Amino acid sequence: MISITYKEDRTSDMNDVYIEEDKSILDAIQRLDKSGKKILFVHRDRKLLASLTDGDIRRWILKKGDLQMPVKCVANYQPKFLYEQEENLAMRMIREQEIDAVPIVDKEHLIKKIIFANDSMQEHSVFDKEIPVVIMAGGLGTRLSPYTNILPKPLIPVGDYPIAEYIINLFYEYGCSQFYMIVNYKRNMIKAYFDELDKKYLLDFITEEKQLGTGGGISLLKGKIKDTFILTNCDILIDDDLTKAYRQHIESGNIITMVCSLKNFTIPYGVVNIGEDGAISSMQEKPNMSFFTNTGCYFVEPEVIEDLEYNEPIDFPAVIEKYMKAEKRVGIYPIGEEAWFDMGQIDELEKMKVKLGY
Repeated sequence: MISITYKEDRTSDMNDVYIEEDKSILDAIQRLDKSGKKILFVHRDRKLLASLTDGDIRRWILKKGDLQMPVKCVANYQPKFLYEQEENLAMRMIREQEIDAVPIVDKEHLIKKIIFANDSMQEHSVFDKEIPVVIMAGGLGTRLSPYTNILPKPLIPVGDYPIAEYIINLFYEYGCSQFYMIVNYKRNMIKAYFDELDKKYLLDFITEEKQLGTGGGISLLKGKIKDTFILTNCDILIDDDLTKAYRQHIESGNIITMVCSLKNFTIPYGVVNIGEDGAISSMQEKPNMSFFTNTGCYFVEPEVIEDLEYNEPIDFPAVIEKYMKAEKRVGIYPIGEEAWFDMGQIDELEKMKVKLGY
């Protein structure tokens, strides 16, 4: 079984899981990414005040909350904790209450240590039902040329395994056992590789006879999928608990839920804003910008397949736009910047190799 492992230690500095209540929510997101944890502890001079989870931040984002607001706007000021003499109960509390960590405090509520769910525990849950996975692997992969002059993009190696095998095995760990791979370019090479594997899952190849884009290929699945399914590009990995994304998709009643990564970018110049009369209204020195990026991973309802014109080219973002215009509910599931691994370009491929320890 293939799992994501990291060359660098993302959890070594416990200062990364502490945050002051006047820091911004964007600061908290960046700290969560840096630490590799799913929870921060709000403190004042190491005195425990509150906890702040990735789920708290996600709910704030979905309510269109301002990321520049202080963390005290979203933190939980009734955090779970144990006193020093109760430390032996920590792992039991983590298991029974399904939490990520327990702070150990003294009688003054000063944090003495934090006990996290240990590495032997499962990083994520499994889906509570069988969810088919559709992998879009029919493209030419021109951004990865010259690699793709020889190999199709799904077979580009990232260390010891092709990227498509990483994707399949990661979803297999979630309990997925039915996979569909939409193929076109160098499809016989892709089929030959997977046919030779000793697989514990079912993999059906869906063959395009012409380039159908990222949406048109799934029209070839009409009549094959009857329930919610996962649609993913063949060049990305998501290091987040997607069972939570699935639950949000179902509870929100979305027809499509797009997994989106929050990206942060500092403009390296001073920015000038002007009013209608040409006068300067404000100035910002090297401001930070935050925006959500489509990762290429979606939870999709089966009616989307049935609504598509059979064997007609269309990209999946265009499919989404059609539903938005028809006022069908399309939502996002936000993840951190470091939780998205993209190898769509050569420089990103090299970054992915480093993150995966190669």
